[in-house]
Formats: sequence, C-alpha cells, structure tokens
Amino acid sequence: MRGAKSEEGRGSFRKAGTSDVEASSCEVNGQEPSFRREVRPVAAGNGSGPEGSRLTVDVWRPRGSGVEKEALWNGGMCGRPMTRSHSLISMVKVAIIGATGQVGSYAAHAISQIPQIKEVTLFGRDGNQQYLEGLSRDLVDSFAARGTNTRISWSCDEKDLRGSDIIILTSGAARKADQSRLDLAVENGKIVARYAEKIGRTASEALLLVISNPVDIMTAVALKYSNLPPHRVFGLGTHLDSMRLKSCIAEFFNVHVSEVHTRIIGEHGDTMVPLWSATTIGGIQINNLPAFSHLPKDKIMERVKTSGSLIIRSKGSTVYGPGDAIATVVRTIVEDEHRILTVSAFIKKEVHDIGSVCIGVPARITRGGVFPVPIKLPDDELEAFRNSTETIRNVTRQVFESLEERE
Repeated sequence: MRGAKSEEGRGSFRKAGTSDVEASSCEVNGQEPSFRREVRPVAAGNGSGPEGSRLTVDVWRPRGSGVEKEALWNGGMCGRPMTRSHSLISMVKVAIIGATGQVGSYAAHAISQIPQIKEVTLFGRDGNQQYLEGLSRDLVDSFAARGTNTRISWSCDEKDLRGSDIIILTSGAARKADQSRLDLAVENGKIVARYAEKIGRTASEALLLVISNPVDIMTAVALKYSNLPPHRVFGLGTHLDSMRLKSCIAEFFNVHVSEVHTRIIGEHGDTMVPLWSATTIGGIQINNLPAFSHLPKDKIMERVKTSGSLIIRSKGSTVYGPGDAIATVVRTIVEDEHRILTVSAFIKKEVHDIGSVCIGVPARITRGGVFPVPIKLPDDELEAFRNSTETIRNVTRQVFESLEERE
C-alpha cells in the first residue's frame, strides 16, 4: 500500500492534492481549508461493528463550519480531549470488478458514503459498456440527492485499474438456491484467475478484497495468480456469517445486537465453526448465563448456514448483507482502525500450527493489509476447524489442478 511505514504499521494512502473534492468539502466562506477531528457517536447496532460494534467513528470537518462547539473541545462527547490534525485527509480510489452484478453495484453505493472515498471505478467485461454507463449515471444522481461528493468512473480496460488503493473482486457465476458454494469452485476459479493476473500487472500496490464464491478458495486463487503478498489479498470470509450469528443470539436473549460479540471461523459454507468459547453478551461469557443451556445452538447454526440459500430462493440473490459487509471492511481499511474482523486470509501457523490455506480467521485490518491473529481453541472447536481447513485445502488443490490444465 502506498506510503505504508511497514507491513503491519500504520500505513497511509496517498494524500489528496488540491482538487474539486477537497475544495467543495473543506472551504468555508472562501477561507483556506483547515481540518480537525471530531468523534461522533453512532447508534449502537447499526451493523458496522465487527463481530462487536463500532461505537464511534472519526469524521472530518473543516474548521469554521459550525461544528466547533466548546463542548467538543473540552473533553468531547466521549469524555476525552479532541486533537487537531494539520494533515489533509487521505483520499482513496476503489475499483469494483464485477460492478454490473447486484452485489457489486450495491457495494459501490454503500462504500461511496465513506468520507475518505475519492473515486469509485465500476469495472466490467467488454460488452457491458452500456450497462456500466447507465449504472454510473444512476449513482451520480443518487450522490447528488444525498450530497455525496464521490467521483464515479467506469471502464472495461484493465489499465483503468491503475492507481486503485482497494480492488473489490465480485465477478463470477451466481450461486443457485440448490448449489453449495463449493459447486462454483472450478468455474469461478477461471474467472478469478484471469482478473487476478490483470490486477497483478496493472495495480500491484492495491489491496485485493475477494467476494466471489467459494470465497476461501477464490482468495487462494487470487493470491496465486496476482502474485501479490499474502497480507494484501483477502476475502470477505465469514464476516457476514458472524453478523448473522450475532443477530440470532441477540434475538434469543432479547438484547441489543451491539451487546453481542461473537465470530465464526473456517469455511464460508457448510463446515463453518462458531466460536462459542469466544462469545460474550454485555461482556459476560455466554456460558456463564443460565439461559445459555436453553440456546438452540444447532438450530441457530442451521439458520446461519442456510440464510444465503433462503434469500436466493426467495428473491434471486443476496445483495444488501454482502454489500454492507463489504463497506464495513473498506471503512475499516481506509480509517486504519486496526479492528479484528473474521475474513478469509492466508494462514501459516497462527491457529495451532494449521497453515498454508486461505480460510476465515480473525485478522487485524489496517491500511497496510490484513494480518491473522494467533489464537488458541478448545478441543471441540479445534477439531471442527481442522475439518473445515481440510475441506477447503482439498477443493483448492482440485481447482489449482484444473487451472494448470487450462494453461
């Protein structure tokens, strides 16, 4: 990533120069723009928290815009002193490959609301120019209506991926209701490999976020064919699954969703592993709550696993859940939050020396990339995780063999 001080340190995207984006968002009464930081409370349970919830966000406003109330400077809304920053906000370009799909197009709309996003490039295969033109115009109208100053561009030419800080890869055949995600492996592997090669040639400094299913295997394909470092290629993994589990637990205990912290690791699919040992409600270990003995864990996990199929069967595709999950990950990157989300990442030996596979694990997300967090698991969860990794490892091997035959 441009400007990264170290792979795991606080990196920085390129700084915005004097541009239309900067001037329109920062000038006040014609005065020179000057920035300060504001901490703004966010409604708990807005879905932005990882496997926990974001209680505050950093927003940037120009001084003189009417927000410098004395209460903010004297300890602020969160009871701590505010600090001023004299540096310009880092502006980011995001490219979405597969933007003509429903997830890709909604993701473009969702991430455009992140203040640091300077430009979104809608990328599609040759022949989709008319659709991309219409989509871009539709999004421009939406931005105008809500006052968003994000530039939209579109292209079918790989050279326009250059300069992207984050590339979101959503291309691939859509899953049918009666298909498992693994059924798509070989077909989508060819598509992902082709785009990964293009990204490696033209945007080798970008972070690559893989959405295409089966996401763990497609992340491995993207890693191999892009030749990017492992910390810069990752997939959405079990982040959305963790959100689904969080919602089910909150419903059972009749608590606000922000009070639940949980996560699912392993395959984004049938062998996913819920970490009950790491689940808390209001900071209390879930197995310390008497009601936990009545929690229908198997029924809940079946609901989590089949949620995508039910949505596809009912309305044709999943859109809003994945789209907003993508936006959460992108925001976490551009704000360099160092939050821990459960994404598909290449592990070496972080989980009981299980390695050489891309799979859903807790990882620290920064501007510099994605870094798996070493964890220890109780025996039952460890056994389930080993089974999940072996499933993914075997299918990944088959996909690689198929791709090599193509070559």
